[in-house]
Amino acid sequence: MRQRDEAFEMFFLAERGAVLRTVQLILGDRQAAEDATQEAFYRLLVHWKKVSQYERPGAWVRRVAIRIAMRARRRRGDDVEPAHYDVENVSRVDLQRALRALSPAQRAAVILFYNEDSPIGEIASLMETSPGTVKTHLHRARKHLAEALGEELNDVSR
Repeated sequence: MRQRDEAFEMFFLAERGAVLRTVQLILGDRQAAEDATQEAFYRLLVHWKKVSQYERPGAWVRRVAIRIAMRARRRRGDDVEPAHYDVENVSRVDLQRALRALSPAQRAAVILFYNEDSPIGEIASLMETSPGTVKTHLHRARKHLAEALGEELNDVSR
């Protein structure tokens, strides 16, 4: 039992920061991200005996956290502004506003692809959708972001 607790604690310490950053980018709200991340790790603890045997338990907890974040974002409505910005300049504020205007699925796809450098297949797995759907989310999100930021679409494609 003690060994299992230590393994979970080590995993938690190694993965929590990355999961929290991803969820915070999706939600745009530090406190809501903390809550979603905590809930995801609680669910992981409940299922730790089984999930710890998976090839990539980090993908499992990330998938759960993203689902919780996307549900929370839908519940609160996309038009709700975060309590404050952790920004250093105006261009980042513009980008955050443009990201908040995306659908939860588009925002998650963009954050996972560009911020986390996740491949399309992994994003599809995390979002529990097909690679084609992820590509559609990315295409629509790029188009919206280019329009919102006043850029040419070719400038934002990857």
